[in-house]
Amino acid sequence: MKQFIRVLTNISVANTSTYLLWSAFSFWIYLETKSVLVLSVLSGTYMLLVTLSSMFFGTIVDKHKKKKVMTDASLVTMALLLLAGAVFLLSDTAQIADMSSPAFWLFSMPLLLSALTGNLRGIALSTTVAILVPQQDYARANGLVGMVQGFGMVANTVFSGLIIGYLGMDWAIYITLLVSAATLLQLFFIDVPEEQIVHDPHLQNSQIDFRGAFRAIHSVPGMMALIFFTTFNNFIGGAFAVLLDPYGLTLFRVDVWGIMLGFTGIGFILGGLAVGRIGLGKKPLRSLLSGYLFISLICILFTLREGPILFVGGMFLYMLVAPIIEAGEQTIIQTVVPKSKQGRVFGFAQTVEAAATPVSIFIIGPLAQSYIIPFMESDTGKNSFGWLLGDGSTRGIALTLVIAGLFMLMMTIIAFRTKAYHILSASYDRKITREV
Repeated sequence: MKQFIRVLTNISVANTSTYLLWSAFSFWIYLETKSVLVLSVLSGTYMLLVTLSSMFFGTIVDKHKKKKVMTDASLVTMALLLLAGAVFLLSDTAQIADMSSPAFWLFSMPLLLSALTGNLRGIALSTTVAILVPQQDYARANGLVGMVQGFGMVANTVFSGLIIGYLGMDWAIYITLLVSAATLLQLFFIDVPEEQIVHDPHLQNSQIDFRGAFRAIHSVPGMMALIFFTTFNNFIGGAFAVLLDPYGLTLFRVDVWGIMLGFTGIGFILGGLAVGRIGLGKKPLRSLLSGYLFISLICILFTLREGPILFVGGMFLYMLVAPIIEAGEQTIIQTVVPKSKQGRVFGFAQTVEAAATPVSIFIIGPLAQSYIIPFMESDTGKNSFGWLLGDGSTRGIALTLVIAGLFMLMMTIIAFRTKAYHILSASYDRKITREV
């Protein structure tokens, strides 16, 4: 467990540094443009690339030693960050803030790809749980992942807001480069005791082994249903990716908004700590879907009135529940899928889950910008939904979040009643019984 914590800390800090720069850029570009559409294009493009790359990343993890994967990903990250920094220094900031300018894409794409390499490190990290941690401690290890990610989230959001508010985008680049270089150097001194790769005899020579992933998934009754269930959270994640920053930056200054996001990130730490101490119970799938029910209600309620207390309190509760959902999925896969196939299964799961996010981003962002927000600013919208949403300049965003929450609530209730839910729960129980 101590060795796993060293690996976890390194990867979390490395990923936090690249996500810090991406968050800082999101804050900066919205303040420059005041456009929800720009954020939806950036977030949607990122999640689309996650969808397209996850199976490729999963196959890489299964075919190579985990430390080599992490090290190579960190080297690529450094190269991309250096390229983005050079573009920023050599370009005019007005051009970088203009989505129609080549400078915008020359700067944003390396940032996006550097954040994407964090997913490769994350898949490799998930597979190290089964290598370094006893099976009975899988849920607690995944809880620690959530706790450490929560610390990273707090640092990310607080510092990105403060940096943009007081120092500027250039300092965000310098700090990210420094932290990324330090974590890369430390990674060379971390040992992941993997004397040989546990090869799957069916592993194809292709770079994207969909066939092996399907074989591993279908060998576990109900596993495909789990992957489908986990898309619910990504649907809400797409809505949050587009709408939270515009909502928060309307209520707070950018530096205060970063601090508020940091405060809500404490909920992620506490949720991960709780899972790390007490686990997920005997029914992790039930815990996962129960978390979805709670998040649906939060999404419906936390913007019903325009005010910082309700909004920040709802986000805190969302963060508190999110580690339960993440740990539930991770624990089930690590328990029922053989080690030699986990990289591809995690990669396939991330592909399917991530596909829901760009769909919701590309639908919700333009829909909110072009129709729902103008509708709620009109007298017709105020008369129709004022009784529910009250007054304020963010009521269009609030209505969008209520609709998304109602959709997720309906889908979660249906999931509890499906045959697949009971089949997968039984598969997990049989695996645990055999191990005991």
